[in-house]
Amino acid sequence: MAKHVPLSSISQDDMVIALMGPTGTGKSRFIDVATLQDGDAIGHSLGSCTSGIRAIRFPHPTTGRPFVLVDTPGFNNTTKTDTEVLTMIAGWLGHTYKNQVKLTGIIYLHRISDNRMASAPLKNLHMFTKLCGDNALKHVVIATTMWGQVETDIGIQREDELRDRYWGAMLQRGSQALRFTDSFSSAWNIIDSIVKHTGDTRHVLLLQEELVDLHRRLNETQAGMALHDGLQKALVQQRETIRRLREEASAQHNELAVGELTAQYERIQEELETTFGQLEEMKVSLGTHVKLWLTFRKTHSRPAIV
Repeated sequence: MAKHVPLSSISQDDMVIALMGPTGTGKSRFIDVATLQDGDAIGHSLGSCTSGIRAIRFPHPTTGRPFVLVDTPGFNNTTKTDTEVLTMIAGWLGHTYKNQVKLTGIIYLHRISDNRMASAPLKNLHMFTKLCGDNALKHVVIATTMWGQVETDIGIQREDELRDRYWGAMLQRGSQALRFTDSFSSAWNIIDSIVKHTGDTRHVLLLQEELVDLHRRLNETQAGMALHDGLQKALVQQRETIRRLREEASAQHNELAVGELTAQYERIQEELETTFGQLEEMKVSLGTHVKLWLTFRKTHSRPAIV
């Protein structure tokens, strides 16, 4: 029987599987199907389903061993900034590691219904690999979702392209790519594949080592610096968009068009201010960058090259 459990009650006896990935890829749905719940794990609003981190304990369908599936928020969340999401995930990972609880594996979800790898999913994937580190990738399953929304041959074609262009480095380092077809058996096939692939071993993520063993601040970790770099790029793009909108608005004599451009300008200006605020939070000095580069050899996990 599925049981919602406080994150603090997860123990070393639990097989802990974290679900990660962009917002809207079906993390909550996966847990709902795997734990035989009737919509309890799924949000019903139009915003992001998972604004926090939730854990559900469920016995293995054949062995009865306790598994805990942990639902995490994705980046590009509708209610939280990327900095808030990373802070939340880092806080939970650091807390569990301090309590001697290590992850059995991670399921990273990706919509096969997306006809291309857009910037947001690509950013999520980059952040994810920096969070895991190279050594933990063998504990990862990339699970494609939303197969019911595409023709099978189109889905297979996209899957092949993702393997070749985006997931190749992860697969070479031991990750697996499987399909979640929205069924109980499919969910547990994915979970079992992690256990079969790595045995009963647990692994420490690079972010956990950096935060707990090396006592780094979040903005000094590989994931934090990757987020900072991504925010810098977003800031440049937003400033360029604002510049273009200003030029278009000044050239327009149509009141309706000017009004629409002004509304776009104000929206992007708000996004720019949010991005700038996040950037300030994640700022790391050049001296710190050098220091961190020199201490990479002190971690057991290497930064993932993906």
